[in-house]
Amino acid sequence: MADGHLFNNISLGGRGGTNPGQLRVYSGGIVWKKQGGGKAVEVDKSDISGLTWMKVPRTNQLGVISKEGLKYKFTGFRDQDVSSLTSFFQTSCGITPEEKQLSVSGKNWGEVDLNGNMLSFLVGSKQAFEVSLADVSQTQLQGKNDVMLEFHVDDTTGANEKDSLMEISFHIPNSNTQFVGDENCPPAQVFRNKIVSMADVTPGGEEAVVTFEGIAILTPRGRYNVELHLSFLRLQGQANDFKIQYSSVVRLFLLPKSNQPHTFVVVSLDPPIRKGQTLYPHIVLQFETDYVVESTLSLSDDLYNHKYKDKLEPTYKGLIHEVFTMILRGLSGAKLTRPGKFRSCQDGYAVKSSLKAEDGVLYPLEKSFFFLPKPPTLILHDEIDYVEFERHAAGGSNMHYFDLLIRLKTEQEHLFRNIQRNEYHNLFDFISSKGLKIMNLGGPQAADGVAAVLQNEDDDAVDPHLERIKNEAGGDESDEEDEDFVAEKDDSGSPTDDSGGDDSDASVSGGEKEKPAKKEAKKEPSASSKAAASRKRTKDGEEDSVKKKKPKKKKDPNAPKKPLSAFMFFSKNERENVKKTNPGISFTDVGRVLGERWNKMSGEEKERYEADAKQDKKRYTDEMKGYNNPQATKADSGNDSDSD
Repeated sequence: MADGHLFNNISLGGRGGTNPGQLRVYSGGIVWKKQGGGKAVEVDKSDISGLTWMKVPRTNQLGVISKEGLKYKFTGFRDQDVSSLTSFFQTSCGITPEEKQLSVSGKNWGEVDLNGNMLSFLVGSKQAFEVSLADVSQTQLQGKNDVMLEFHVDDTTGANEKDSLMEISFHIPNSNTQFVGDENCPPAQVFRNKIVSMADVTPGGEEAVVTFEGIAILTPRGRYNVELHLSFLRLQGQANDFKIQYSSVVRLFLLPKSNQPHTFVVVSLDPPIRKGQTLYPHIVLQFETDYVVESTLSLSDDLYNHKYKDKLEPTYKGLIHEVFTMILRGLSGAKLTRPGKFRSCQDGYAVKSSLKAEDGVLYPLEKSFFFLPKPPTLILHDEIDYVEFERHAAGGSNMHYFDLLIRLKTEQEHLFRNIQRNEYHNLFDFISSKGLKIMNLGGPQAADGVAAVLQNEDDDAVDPHLERIKNEAGGDESDEEDEDFVAEKDDSGSPTDDSGGDDSDASVSGGEKEKPAKKEAKKEPSASSKAAASRKRTKDGEEDSVKKKKPKKKKDPNAPKKPLSAFMFFSKNERENVKKTNPGISFTDVGRVLGERWNKMSGEEKERYEADAKQDKKRYTDEMKGYNNPQATKADSGNDSDSD
């Protein structure tokens, strides 16, 4: 990078384990983003108070200390990265990183260094371990010489880890010279008092600042009493009880429901909470839009004036969803996202659609799309490769709807189905204004093509998506196999509670369309089913059930074989080569690889296959003339025999 350095596979450390991600170091500061989306860490150059390097097993660790006392630990640097980054920090930030050594002697006695909100245990001059005082929930003096630190226990920290730090004890003898005491206040008491003042551990820490009772939560489903504490929020239900640290709250969303007296408030978490084997990265609360509440915060005057005066008000009166988000934002420091400029045809903030088997609403926001309520799915604009509009087949009951496909850069796809046709212009204009790539009809005029078709009120209008598929692949398969895709109207797969879990309706690139495309290009009445088949969303079980219900149409064995497309000739020629170079590759992956190769080929490289396709099409045309006019063929053959 011209303005800094970019590193992949850099892990951010913490009490809940390490999270891999991407780190960017530039002249303006440091930005780390978690792999797969979620938590992000940004530290401006002006907020950096110190930097440290430490050699750890198999790699190097960079410590970034902010002026607020927070310390971020990034692990995964090579030895050559240390020298290059050190020079960069000296030049751009004017800070020389301090080199620290890790103690590996195994000794458990030494000195304690309290700096900012970090507690470091030193053996000699080397660091044995380090913990954040922000994670300390309580301190206890055991006897006269022992101090125990208890750490916050919640349902997010270490959600992906088997073990988590719960408590740690320190023995401070009366002979200690670092924390000098007397008969009434021994060194252990002095040490504890120091921890309490730095960690903001107060006796009232367990008392809720404010409580909202009987709140409907859609994910995880149930009615809960929501308690907002100084450092965490608690959801107390009849069957479940969740405790969530504010450090796990990534962002808040306040999203009114269109034409309904309810408003969504979404609390996005990283790491997520766990219920059984299910992870919940988004808590979806539903409030009555017009319900007014009055709340007084349970905070002492000293604590309020010292820490929360600029963040909170002593009392609140207003709509319940506004009061809840304002208090939660003040306590957690999380950012709040509201609806942006998008408006639906009914002047709402969202459009009705379906994701997998669930009905819901899709919110086009300024930096993301958010589908609610289940499964809550957040898609950032930065993660999107392209979007595609797909119209349902003409003449069917679904002709007044269209689908919106969003393909991510990770090749994962989300298909939002059954969006009303009159929402197209608003959606298209919004997506275009965000600079997102729109792929449709296989060409740059896609948007105009889709708009023309969506505007067409004629029930017999041509389906552009189906026509594109017909042009791309015209292979030959039996008519009865077309019936397999009737079940596509009921999208397969059950919904999950993950925000963006692995989508079973995976995208099919050029090569993967090989077989479905041949099925789609056959039978006009089931055009909607065939268009959906290009995405391969029907399970085998559904295919079998539909086959049994619908009688099979016999194919004339004497009918000419349909012509193959240029891509089909390419596939036949290269399929074995792909299998040889990728032993054990699955059939689906073969199609994907072929599709990727085909898309990367130049026009000159495709000429030989296009010539084969053209010749095969001529063959098919000639054979169809004889097939459709058998009498003329017999007459010709009779004349030939007479002439003999």
